Amino acid sequence: MLFITSRMPTVNTEPALNADFVFDLTNNSSSRSFFCCRRERKGKCVEIGSLALLQALKAAKVRQVLVYIHGFANLPDDVFAAAGELQKLCDRKKTGEILVLPLIWPCDADLGVVKDYWDDQKAADQSAFTFARVMQKFMAWRNSESHNPEDDPCLKRINVLAHSMGNRVLRQTLENWRRYDQPQGLPLLFRNTFMVAADIVNESLHKGEPGELISHASRNVVVYYASDDLALRASKVSNLKNAEASRRLGHSGPEDMARTPKNVYAIDCDEVNTRYDPPRGHSYFRCGTRKGEPGVVFEHIFATLLSGRVFPGDEQRKSSILELG
Repeated sequence: MLFITSRMPTVNTEPALNADFVFDLTNNSSSRSFFCCRRERKGKCVEIGSLALLQALKAAKVRQVLVYIHGFANLPDDVFAAAGELQKLCDRKKTGEILVLPLIWPCDADLGVVKDYWDDQKAADQSAFTFARVMQKFMAWRNSESHNPEDDPCLKRINVLAHSMGNRVLRQTLENWRRYDQPQGLPLLFRNTFMVAADIVNESLHKGEPGELISHASRNVVVYYASDDLALRASKVSNLKNAEASRRLGHSGPEDMARTPKNVYAIDCDEVNTRYDPPRGHSYFRCGTRKGEPGVVFEHIFATLLSGRVFPGDEQRKSSILELG
């Protein structure tokens, strides 16, 4: 599995590539550099460099790439397990369609949920500077005549699935990318951006707010939310201590759909989230009630990946409720 990380290794061999890349789980500070790697098996990762990773993505026999940005309190093995599950579900639906590419940022391994939460917020914001460099590196590679000549361009469609605090990473990454590298505005880079159980304030996607940039960079922005998501309920309590009283986007969907860009859609997952992920109801976007069987949230995500349309039968529709079949 290919992956990109801002998490430091135990031994940093820069500028040489690290043939034995081992995550430093005691360090949750984001590296200023990013590392492009391949996971060959459990416990064995090899740094391959950005050019080799981008060329591997271009050469992969799939039509689309799904960048997966994980949430709070996920260590690398947790991320690989989730990404592997996503990959299997995609392959089961249609072989040769999707390649899942995890972006791994440095969550904390300390005990204590509140301490972890604040440390992870800081790490998310720090990682955004690093991942903004990834965005700019990709654009330079894509526009390079030597790597992508006119007769051999990279035609892969790029999508993003951000879960929980991964949405904070995404929001801050795009804000930093625009500020430092794209002052004239962000390019339309992503076909679909899926924001699942987003741990950011529910006004984030409104016009004029920092999260509006997500809609600028995406053809479709799909928000999946559930009011009984217990992890986000704890998140709201934690944020109250920091004088941030607004509800989370993953709890209520956008505060006011009339104030969001026209390419933002909201999907209510109240009927399925705790059935798929009891009792927290937070990680409900992969399997359903049976392991290995896709749930209705994943089914909707995959159908959107295939068609590029959130509601193919009704182009004017902006919201929906997902229910068990």
